[in-house]
Amino acid sequence: MQKSNKSIAGYHMLMLLSAVDYKFSPEEEKVILEYLAEEFPFRLNLDNELDVIASLQPSDWKDHFEFHARCFYDDSTPAEREEFRAFAKKLIKADQDVSRVEHQYYTMMKTIWKMD
Repeated sequence: MQKSNKSIAGYHMLMLLSAVDYKFSPEEEKVILEYLAEEFPFRLNLDNELDVIASLQPSDWKDHFEFHARCFYDDSTPAEREEFRAFAKKLIKADQDVSRVEHQYYTMMKTIWKMD
């Protein structure tokens, strides 16, 4: 898999966080759109990225998430990781129900990023 830049890696991670509980709420979509507006102030076509994510089998999600967490880590500062952590937390809480698997992925991200 080709390394992603920080912004694309973050998009993949948020999309997977929204999918792992098999429920995608409008509130989660708002958080993702907010992230995109901050990271991509210009118009960007993410169709190819969405195609990659949509083509994944659930059994591939964990490895894909870990890969993009590492890509994000490699291209980000501690402050950027903290800012993204806040987006991820906001996303998993958006539908008022943090599932066990959402929490696992969130914790996995923090572990990869060496966050407490």
